[in-house]
Amino acid sequence: MNNWSIKPFVSAVAAMLALGGAASAGSGANKDEAVAMVRQAVAFIKEQGPEKAYPEITNKASKFHDRDLYVVVYQLDGKVLAHGSNEKFVGKDLIDAQDVDGKLYVKERVELAAKQPSFWQDYKFVNPVSKKVEPKEMYCEKLNNTAVCAGVYKL
Repeated sequence: MNNWSIKPFVSAVAAMLALGGAASAGSGANKDEAVAMVRQAVAFIKEQGPEKAYPEITNKASKFHDRDLYVVVYQLDGKVLAHGSNEKFVGKDLIDAQDVDGKLYVKERVELAAKQPSFWQDYKFVNPVSKKVEPKEMYCEKLNNTAVCAGVYKL
């Protein structure tokens, strides 16, 4: 290999390392991707209506599921309307759900959604990729009487 052809490659590797490996194929989603997915889901719900949108959001093969990033839709009373990681949660009232630290994260989430149009929330949840409980940041936007959310796991 000539020296001139190695320099761009070395520069690209150095840039990836400087960014903490964020560009690597095996990495989890980032905050910008979570915000973009929530906005895409909100637009999809507005365009298609909840009857069509919620089953698609729950479908793991849809565009609303990418690595450890997926969309969840809660009614503001805590009922799950769509869940991109676990379809068994759909239809369930999770208002009293707690994380490993005892935080009532669904209750807090719907209370925040009732007060503001968008927000970030911290809690702990099982990462669907690693299968471990990890710190998570959830981005949510209020849409009518729902909170449309997607989160990233903090390493």
